[in-house]
Amino acid sequence: MTDPLAEVVSLLQPGAPFSKLVVASAPWAVRRTETGRPFYFVLLQGSCLLRIDSATHSDTITLNEGDFALLPSARSFATSSLDRQPPGDDEAVDTAIVAMPGGARVGDPDGPVDTRMLVGNCIFGSPDAAILVSLLPNWVHIQGEHRLSTLVQLVGDESRNDRPAREIVMARLLEVLLIEALRSTASSSTSSSLVRGLSDTRLALALRLMHQRPSDPWTVAQLAREAAMSRSAFFERFSGAVGMAPMEYLLAWRMALAKQLLRQREIAISEIAERVGYSSVSTFGVAFTRHVGIPPGRYAKRGVGAATA
Repeated sequence: MTDPLAEVVSLLQPGAPFSKLVVASAPWAVRRTETGRPFYFVLLQGSCLLRIDSATHSDTITLNEGDFALLPSARSFATSSLDRQPPGDDEAVDTAIVAMPGGARVGDPDGPVDTRMLVGNCIFGSPDAAILVSLLPNWVHIQGEHRLSTLVQLVGDESRNDRPAREIVMARLLEVLLIEALRSTASSSTSSSLVRGLSDTRLALALRLMHQRPSDPWTVAQLAREAAMSRSAFFERFSGAVGMAPMEYLLAWRMALAKQLLRQREIAISEIAERVGYSSVSTFGVAFTRHVGIPPGRYAKRGVGAATA
């Protein structure tokens, strides 16, 4: 059966071209603010604390050697050595940060290095990144995964050696690491997301059916029957777990598929309409225009440039 998370990851077109090495000597603390870009951490040596702030609350997690953490839409976060708490928004940070080739030295520049990590911004190449990212957890923390640990070791080894084509290899390894982390359902995050929905056996069945057969005329009642739940119970459980109502999710997925097919410009709009669940080009056009802001024909002509719409 179709894997919804794998499809979302594929449509996101993830990449990790921007990274820097951070070496630290305890005690230390760093705080930074982002603009909603994806941000990741790869712990190569030692441990640290990571505080992730949202509009409603903060989460603090411990990152250990071999761990990978991803913030799909980073806003405000802080890291620190284990001997102190990561600073909040209103707390002063007095840790020394010294630039070095390829990264930064944090803490006492003469102290022993006890933590090494790769940090950086990811990119999501999809014009539909905003809606797709909304289906992911607020943060992803992967630990104890053999495949991920092996990739982390490869990344660490590459970062320590000045081999030919080092930057290209690093970028590719980080991209694979990012994809592995996104498609893993081992996240400990409890935020509403596709991952959380897929961890619920009944909701997972409904999600997979929507992805496998997006052209079917699904209703909440039909999906609830497939999940062996009452309509009201299914609606509340789905909305709470995934973060959006069932029909809202279905519409978002259909539109993401439609935009991908329109950009490819390989099949007629009438066939695209049928594939994403519309009985006519006109009804599809109305729905697409309301959702995207421009008609499907114009979107197809603009191609990738339509991402700005």
